[in-house]
Amino acid sequence: MLRIKEAIVVEGRYDKNTLSQLVDTVILETHGFSIFSDEKQLALLRRLAKTQGLIILTDSDGAGFVIRNYLKGAIPPDAVKHAYIPDVHGKERRKRSWGKEEKLGVEGMPPSILEEALRRAGATFLEETAQKTNPAPLTKTDLYLLGLSGRDGSAILRSRLLRKLSLPEHLSPNALLPVLNALYSKEELETILHQLQQEALP
Repeated sequence: MLRIKEAIVVEGRYDKNTLSQLVDTVILETHGFSIFSDEKQLALLRRLAKTQGLIILTDSDGAGFVIRNYLKGAIPPDAVKHAYIPDVHGKERRKRSWGKEEKLGVEGMPPSILEEALRRAGATFLEETAQKTNPAPLTKTDLYLLGLSGRDGSAILRSRLLRKLSLPEHLSPNALLPVLNALYSKEELETILHQLQQEALP
């Protein structure tokens, strides 16, 4: 597993699934063209770009470049790196029919090609020794202990937290975890949750 500093944005969940087997970082989706009208998701991408940098990794077809160009104009360019996959003729195994341009997307790329694309983009690969000096990341257990998942009222508390942090309301606990790790320490999160509890008091 390759650890990199920057967050990565891809088009869809199959792209995310493929990439998550190779790299350890925050990976978010544009949900295709939905990013054009999803202001909260775009705001999240901007925040991640500002805090740790962002790599845009879309398919090499026309739709992928439309999404890339939109993000290029919506996020400060000095916080964005661009990773490009090569044009490879083919069809992903899960698809019944060929794509319009008959090219493999991110989900169809082998790990070596994806790693090369990230390196060419200038991704910051983190050494294990450097990681050991960082605070321990939040875990699923922490979310449970903090009341954000798996307990009575967790959905309500999570919804209040997402609103307070101006994060997309559709983030599930699994999707929320890497975002919180990218933006906040455990101590900061505990302080925010304490503030929410105080705001709820009569």
